[in-house]
Amino acid sequence: MSAANNDEVNNVDKIPTEQKGAFHQFLKSLASFSGDLSSLTCPAFLLAPVSLIEYSEYWTQQPDLFTDITKSDDEVERMIAFVKWFISSLNASYSRRVPKGEWEKKPYNPVLGEQFKMQWGDLKGSGETDVLVEQVSHHPPITGFYITNKDHGLTLNGHTGQKTRFSSTSLIVDQVGQSVVTLENRGNETYLYTCPSITVNGIWYAAPYVELLGTSYIQSTTGLYCSIEYTTRGWVSGERNHFKCYLRRNSSSNSKEYICKMEGQWSGKSTLTKFGSKTSEPFLDVAELTPAPMHVKDIEEQDEMESRKIWQKVSDAIRANDTALAGTEKSKIETQKREEKAAREEANEKWEPKYFEWKEEEPTVTTLQRMLESSIDKKKYTPATKGNWVHKD
Repeated sequence: MSAANNDEVNNVDKIPTEQKGAFHQFLKSLASFSGDLSSLTCPAFLLAPVSLIEYSEYWTQQPDLFTDITKSDDEVERMIAFVKWFISSLNASYSRRVPKGEWEKKPYNPVLGEQFKMQWGDLKGSGETDVLVEQVSHHPPITGFYITNKDHGLTLNGHTGQKTRFSSTSLIVDQVGQSVVTLENRGNETYLYTCPSITVNGIWYAAPYVELLGTSYIQSTTGLYCSIEYTTRGWVSGERNHFKCYLRRNSSSNSKEYICKMEGQWSGKSTLTKFGSKTSEPFLDVAELTPAPMHVKDIEEQDEMESRKIWQKVSDAIRANDTALAGTEKSKIETQKREEKAAREEANEKWEPKYFEWKEEEPTVTTLQRMLESSIDKKKYTPATKGNWVHKD
């Protein structure tokens, strides 16, 4: 088996002998499977020693850019700052978190009620940023998160779910849900944003990597909105991880007119060009960013439903390259959760999240969705819901 191009890594020869059968069986399952691929069991050697629930932390790995959103008195400048933070979070979520020289590995599917709590430390005067995450649904998988920075009056409350499918030689993960950022010191000015779809390539060579595709949107109560288009690298040529973002006003009657355009690599450099200008200026270079210090309690101090405590034995086994033990410990957790679900059903008990509650038509989400729908093609923006998993006060 050879790689599709010179840039694609091939790790098939590095698969542990005892795991090669599981890998080939996994590929056969992918090729013939129809439905939600999240239910498939991934070979232990392709697992990362971390739960997917922890990935929500990356939204604010750059709290300096997050808090910069509040600083300008100009609404356009605030939206531009929002886009800069948003692009930095994509890099943190899908590029920087993978150690250099390694490849994308599959995180654990969070169990129902699983929690993750952490704090980003001060970075360039940002103050502390608290992150609270909970798995609010297992089938379908949905994660609720609430991120706050009290020093700058910022909150981020949202949810994301994954609908996974197989296309050609890649996994496609459609991210369902939306999030709202509130600027309390700007009269509760709010921003709704959606996430792009993810394509996982390189699976056939045991060296997966992520690219983004589709379009995501940002809508502000100021009447400004952004559409961000993502393109993957072409078969023969093209730039990997490319994005193009247009900033416009909802009131504009000309869809081709924009205030400014931001374009480049979400994992590299990008530029900003004002409408009508032939010159661009630097926008963001993610290589120049320094992540904030990360604080998580020791496992001994964590609650029983916290992620690292639940998966501790599995993660220890993966780090020790003991794939057999990792598979055994993972199966124990999954069996326990199935038994707990069966017991609830027998007792006719409904499970409720500890930190979040579902609001079918959350007013802020509904308002911002209507503003966005008034300005773009409805075929391009069809939200699955008007609701949100809202943090319980």
